[in-house]
Amino acid sequence: MTATEIRDELLVDRFASRYDFMQTRHLVVAAPADRAYLALRRLDFMEVGGRLVSASFWVRGLPERWRNRRRPPRVPTRLTLDDMTADSDWVFLGERPGAEVAAGAVGRFWKPVIEWRHTEAGEFTAFDEPGYGKIVFSLSATPYGQSRSLLTYDVRIVCTDRASRARVRAYWSVVAPFVGAVQTATLRTAARHAEQPG
Repeated sequence: MTATEIRDELLVDRFASRYDFMQTRHLVVAAPADRAYLALRRLDFMEVGGRLVSASFWVRGLPERWRNRRRPPRVPTRLTLDDMTADSDWVFLGERPGAEVAAGAVGRFWKPVIEWRHTEAGEFTAFDEPGYGKIVFSLSATPYGQSRSLLTYDVRIVCTDRASRARVRAYWSVVAPFVGAVQTATLRTAARHAEQPG
């Protein structure tokens, strides 16, 4: 299979083939791709940690916690991809079974308190109302030699107009390193599960 064929079959390309901002992290794992993908697909995001990741989420959540200080939001004890897309404005976009899964959200995520805009999966690609950004992320596992695999966490942002692009550019210049830390920690957590015997 050529590099072009691999790129063309990416699920994330169906929803964000043209994007304004992108960040990708990879990790080689000592586990076959089917096991590595299962670890990604079943990952509990509440397990993803580290000081920088925890501090990033704490700081990002400050404005919303302040706004809701009289009735604090429920903190989940478990958060898989299925949990996230079933109980929020994140939408499940699709899956290439055993290879890649994608989800997305529409909103004004550069604001202190994020303003999400609910969309259905079938509306996601065509959504173009000015003043919004669309986030698409995918998690994938591909074979890497005989017994290893390459895990990938791909984040793409599509802006609906020039004004939102300018706002995301300023926002992204600040948060991209923290997003990268979350991506890396996510892949490491999945790798730890994939590499466990049994």
